[in-house]
Amino acid sequence: MASQTQIRQQITDQFVEALQAGGIPPWRKGWACQSGGLPANLVSKRRYSGVNVLLLQLAAARHGFSSRYWATFNQIKALGGAVRRRPDNVPPGRWGATVVFFKPVTKTEIDPDTGREVEVGFPILRAYTVFNLDQAEGTRLDRFRTPIVPTIGDFTAFEPAERAIEVTGADIRHGGDRAFYHKPIEGGGDFIRLPHKFQFEAEKEYYATALHELAHWSEVRVGWTGSYALGELRAEIAASFLLAELGVPQSDDLTNHQAYVAEWLKALQSDSRCIFQTSTSASKAADFILSFSHPTEVEPGEEPEALLVG
Repeated sequence: MASQTQIRQQITDQFVEALQAGGIPPWRKGWACQSGGLPANLVSKRRYSGVNVLLLQLAAARHGFSSRYWATFNQIKALGGAVRRRPDNVPPGRWGATVVFFKPVTKTEIDPDTGREVEVGFPILRAYTVFNLDQAEGTRLDRFRTPIVPTIGDFTAFEPAERAIEVTGADIRHGGDRAFYHKPIEGGGDFIRLPHKFQFEAEKEYYATALHELAHWSEVRVGWTGSYALGELRAEIAASFLLAELGVPQSDDLTNHQAYVAEWLKALQSDSRCIFQTSTSASKAADFILSFSHPTEVEPGEEPEALLVG
């Protein structure tokens, strides 16, 4: 069985490789799925969170999957289906997708300063293999599949995104040619500044920018204290989570991504815990922003058959 360090390093290596390859960053690639929304467990219908979202989207992009639903081999079997045989062009060990589960445990240690016993908490990291619904066959699974419906026309309404932004109650001020979040600790208010909607080349660019700044707005509200560069990575990933969940096409403006990619790579390569910590915080930011308009949809659990929380 792989050690905790090996699991973290294997997962980190996937994101380093994806970033070094250039192009679309791994948290955006392959997010247009016919069934809509973030990856979810086929049985519970609950969304995955944290690093598991990124891992499953990397796998979906690699194989061209369109379904949002994932399940273990045994879950698919219990539903009356079967996982298809690994194609010859897929290397061994790459047909299933790895997801990780954190189980908090405690142990008793002696405090070196006081000599007293203290309870110390730490997470145990476990890896599991899941498969996309597109990898499974069997007529009993057909009820979970979403028919592919061609897009008609060029107009897309984004009322869910408008509502999700509005009900946060964030002070969003339109005007000027800059987008930023003004922290309350800087004096002069707690607000987001965005250019007017008509100044953006496309609707998706407006929503990507607005949700990115809302992720920064969430920092002081959920206790984010990371570095500036990792704050940008957190906001980038959180905005992508939100765009996917709200049905807004992913922005293809990579200006902000390219400005920080070197620092992100340095952080990932120097600490294998970085992608876990940052993606978990991004997931919390997205859940916090969605909590104003959506009921709680992420189900914590200790069994892979429930939901694997990253």
